[in-house]
Amino acid sequence: MAMPMRRTLLTLHRATQSNLKNAEASLDVLHPIPLLLPVRTKKRYFIPPAVGLKGKSEENPEAKARAAGIVFRQQYLERPINIACTAGIFDPYIPPEGDARLSTLSKEGLKQRTEQIRQSAASQLAIRKIKEHDSEFKTKDFAERAQEIFIEAHNALTQFNKEKLHSLVTERCYPEMTRGNRYKTIRWRFVESLEPPRVVHARCPDMVTKGNLYGQVTVRMHSKQTLAIYDRFGRLMLGSEEHSKDVLEYLVIERHLINPYGRWRLHGKIVPSWAPAKDPIIKTVIIPGPELKPGQEFDALNYEVPKPVAVQWYK
Repeated sequence: MAMPMRRTLLTLHRATQSNLKNAEASLDVLHPIPLLLPVRTKKRYFIPPAVGLKGKSEENPEAKARAAGIVFRQQYLERPINIACTAGIFDPYIPPEGDARLSTLSKEGLKQRTEQIRQSAASQLAIRKIKEHDSEFKTKDFAERAQEIFIEAHNALTQFNKEKLHSLVTERCYPEMTRGNRYKTIRWRFVESLEPPRVVHARCPDMVTKGNLYGQVTVRMHSKQTLAIYDRFGRLMLGSEEHSKDVLEYLVIERHLINPYGRWRLHGKIVPSWAPAKDPIIKTVIIPGPELKPGQEFDALNYEVPKPVAVQWYK
């Protein structure tokens, strides 16, 4: 009894399978092929820290990225180095207050005299070292030569001659002289020299390596000059072209001694602490005028300049 039942079930199963195959063939139904994709269970990518975690314990992002297999790019804080000139003035000269010599009987005068002796001894050693590399260097002739460099550099500045100015001033002094002069007109003139210029200070520092020597010579110059600066609208901002002023300056002239083609150039100025303050700049402002109708003329005599409204500022 069991065998006939089994036979009948097998025949029914075969019949249903054949019917299904015939139906799929008639409908052109295709079963998709199973696609197998490899999936990683462990996260190997770096997740940036969430926003708004102020006050919570934050993990070190570099350590977390290193654990995830990502290496942070190292940041190099590099600054460009220019070996044609130094970055500043080494051991700057400190002018005596009022540019006068105090009495050696007083305590301040004795201190000033000892400081001058110490500075002059160091200057003599520096001058001797400068003469080893520049055989034409002489303190008597160099002061007049430095004054000529100063005059030529300021004439090139007023004419905006960049090529000549670069040959007369160092790379440190150039941006200080040209900063803010783009839309201005400068009128400068050297009238006369009130006192002959003289060398008051000299240093011979080295930079980067021990034998890379630079010569820095400070020259005292007392002269009469005129200066006038106009803005882009042609209005006077500072100084005057007619009235001259007595100017006492301490110029620093520098040269790269190791370079055989190096030349003495203006490196900077030393402004003493007791020097008087500069004159204020006259600024140009716009006064608002009335709104005129077409065909209406402006009467300056009957117009009153409006006063600004007082505004209360809160912190």
